[in-house]
Amino acid sequence: MSDTNATKGLPAAFAWSPKGWPSERAFGTPGAAEVWCYTDRFSYFPGETVRFHLSASVPSFDLEVVRDGLEPRVVWSRDGLSAGRFEAPADAHAVGCGWPVGLELEIPDDWRSGFYIVTVRAVTPSGELWEREHFFVVKAPAGRRSPAALVLTTGTMLAYNDWGGANHYRGLGDDPRSDNGSPLASTQRPIARGMIRKPAGAPREANPGTLPINGAPRYPSYEWARLFGYSRHHADAFWATYERHFVVWAERNGYEIDYLTQHDLHFDPHALDGYSCAVVAGHDEYWSWRMRDTVDAFVDAGGNLARFGGNYQWQVRLSDDGATQYCYRLPSLDPEAAETPHLATTVWEAKSVGRPGATTIGLNGLGGIYNRYGVATPRSSGGFTVYRPHHWAFEGTDLYYGDLLGGPPYFLAAFELDSVEYTFRRGLPYPTFEDGAPETLEILALAPAVRGEEDRFGGRVPIGGPEEEVYNYNADLGDDLPGYVHEGEMRGAGMIAAFTRGDGEVFNGGTTEWSHVLSLGDPFVERITHNVLRRFGLRGPFEHQGVAS
Repeated sequence: MSDTNATKGLPAAFAWSPKGWPSERAFGTPGAAEVWCYTDRFSYFPGETVRFHLSASVPSFDLEVVRDGLEPRVVWSRDGLSAGRFEAPADAHAVGCGWPVGLELEIPDDWRSGFYIVTVRAVTPSGELWEREHFFVVKAPAGRRSPAALVLTTGTMLAYNDWGGANHYRGLGDDPRSDNGSPLASTQRPIARGMIRKPAGAPREANPGTLPINGAPRYPSYEWARLFGYSRHHADAFWATYERHFVVWAERNGYEIDYLTQHDLHFDPHALDGYSCAVVAGHDEYWSWRMRDTVDAFVDAGGNLARFGGNYQWQVRLSDDGATQYCYRLPSLDPEAAETPHLATTVWEAKSVGRPGATTIGLNGLGGIYNRYGVATPRSSGGFTVYRPHHWAFEGTDLYYGDLLGGPPYFLAAFELDSVEYTFRRGLPYPTFEDGAPETLEILALAPAVRGEEDRFGGRVPIGGPEEEVYNYNADLGDDLPGYVHEGEMRGAGMIAAFTRGDGEVFNGGTTEWSHVLSLGDPFVERITHNVLRRFGLRGPFEHQGVAS
C-alpha cells in the first residue's frame, strides 16, 4: 500500500521517513518531545532485575508498570524521571539502540507470573500527552507453578516489529514500490506502536465486510493505523491483538495460567517442566528449531499443547545472547544454510529443513493461508464446517455434522489458517500424510483458504498479500519445496484438528482469530476452549457459565 505522501499529517515520530509506509523511530523530527524505553530481556523470575534502557528529549517523564489482564493493576511506578537524549542507529531494527540503562527494578518475590506493561509518559511543551509502551514477563519459579503456561509469541512479534526502520517484511530501500525486509531483528529497541496496547475495537487483519461485485480490497487495520499514527503492523502480532483476548477470557473464567515466552523455550529446554499444558494463542508464525524441540519433548513426555493460533510457517535462528533474530526467507541468502541446511531460516516444509510444522502441531502454515483478508476468499462464510461433531473437543456444543462453527458475526476462520493435505472418504476428511501429518491426526472441521490474493485490478489497486509474491517465492525455492506445494496453485484450507504424540496430546484451533472470537462470546468456541483446557489439566469455576462439571 504505497503513498508518496505517506508522512504528511503523521505524528513527529513518523515524519522522518522517505518511504511509502514509514516506521517509527526516535527523534525523527528535530526538536520532537519524546521518551522511549526497552528492557534488557523479555522475561524474568522474581528476584531478578529488570533494566530499563531510556532515551528522552523531555526534561521529565513518568514510568509505570501494570500487570495486564482482566483487571489491570499498577504494581510499580516512578515519577519525575529524566534521561539523556540518545540517538538510535539508522539500522536500529537490526543492531538495537545501544542506549544506557536508566532505571532498574528488582522484581519482588510476591509478584505473580504475568504480562507486565511498561508505559513511559510525558506532557510535551505543546501540552499533548506522549505515551509509549514496552513489556516484560514474570515467570513462575519451580514449586509455584500453575497447571498451564501461556507461551507468548515473541518470535512473531520480532518479525513484525518495525520500530527503528524495518522488520522481516519491509523497510529497506527508499523506493516504496520495492520494499525489502531485514533478515535481522533486534530485541534491544522499543516495540512498534499498537502491539502492546491500543484502543478497544481497533480493526483487525480479518475483514468482516462484504465485498460488492468488482469491489476493490480494503484493509481497515492499515487505514486505521495511518489515521491514528500506529504501526502498519499493529494487528499482525502479539499481545494487544491476540494473547490479551485469551488472557482476559481465561481470567474471567477462573483459570490460573503462568507466562513464558518463545525465547524461554529456546534457551531453556526445561521451561515447560511442571506444567500439564502449554497454551499458544494468536499468531505464532515464527519458531526456532530449539523452541520446537522443547515443545516436542514436553508433549512426548505426557504434556499437552493447546494451540489456539494460526500460521505456523517460518524457522528462525537466535543469536547466542538472544539479542538478534535471523530470518533470511531463502536458504540461498542464509549464510549458515550451507553448513547446517536443516537450520536454514525458511519455511518448515522446505526439503532441506525436513521438519514440517505438522510434526509438532499437526498442521502446516503453507496448507492455508488466507481467509477474509483483502480479496483472499473475501466473501467466504468465515467459519469452519464441522465434520466430526462427536469428537471430545465438541462435547456439549450440540454441533451437528455440516454445521458452521464461528461464522458471521464472529468470523473464526479468518486472516491466517493452517492445514494439511487431505482427501475425502464417505463424507469425512482424512490426511494424505504426504506433508508430515501425524498418523493419529483427526481433522475436525474445515474452511477454504488461499495462499495469496488474486489481482483482478491490473495493478491499479494495492494488494496486501498478492499471489504473485507467493509464486515468485515458490519459484525461488524450486525443488526444495515438496511437489504438492507447487501443484496446489493458490488453493489451501484451514482446519481444526487434534492428535496424540508420545504420551501427550495436541489440540490445534488452526486460526489466528480464536482468541478474538472468545472475546466476542461465541458460545460454541467458548465451550470447545473449556473442553480443551479441562482435558489438559486446568480447572475453573464453570457453573456460572452453564458448563457442566
